[in-house]
Amino acid sequence: MKAMILAAGRGERMRPLTDTVPKPLLRVGGKPLIVHHLEKLKAAGISEVVINHAWLGDKLVAALGDGSDVGVQIAWSAEAAALETAGGIVQALPLLGDGPFLVINGDTWLGMDYAPLVSQSLGDDLAHLWLVANPPQHPGGDFSLEGDRVLDRPGLTFSGVGLYHTSAFSALTQGSRKLAPLLRDWMAQGRVGGAQLIGDWRDIGTVARLRALDDELSSTN
Repeated sequence: MKAMILAAGRGERMRPLTDTVPKPLLRVGGKPLIVHHLEKLKAAGISEVVINHAWLGDKLVAALGDGSDVGVQIAWSAEAAALETAGGIVQALPLLGDGPFLVINGDTWLGMDYAPLVSQSLGDDLAHLWLVANPPQHPGGDFSLEGDRVLDRPGLTFSGVGLYHTSAFSALTQGSRKLAPLLRDWMAQGRVGGAQLIGDWRDIGTVARLRALDDELSSTN
């Protein structure tokens, strides 16, 4: 299995930090957010990772190179301007292979072992999503779980961590495209499985959240 880390966003809410540093390179616990992801993917058995980039993408490439310093092989998908999640995936399909692939947002924190994510099976589903309890900044939630089915009604928040089959995107044309409308179409077909994510998940979307996580990780190291 391959993984894709989404790293193309501008990070408006993190300014001025993201005026000169791409958000996934912001540091917590002594290393960039995206390096935490790469190390945990490697530990879970994933050695090939696709990373898309747009804003300050040259700095991401310069910092991570081919991934050998972390023990993975990175393939880069450059976007002239951020293509939204689904658009970024469609552009990166030639790098992702033919089977299921894991997608993680580069600006989130997952304080957990990634092995359960990597070992998840899709079966006949097009996607498997991990949902979390609604954080204070998103009290309304996104989707609900009924058994192992994800339904299009608010209840829990989509963590941004998902397992997808390439066939779900292969017929789509390239260009900017949001993921949520596709997910809702697949839910209507009954082809989206899911589970609640067990672990410390955080959307590092503000400077305050970044500093709070950095303080916590630094105090335990």
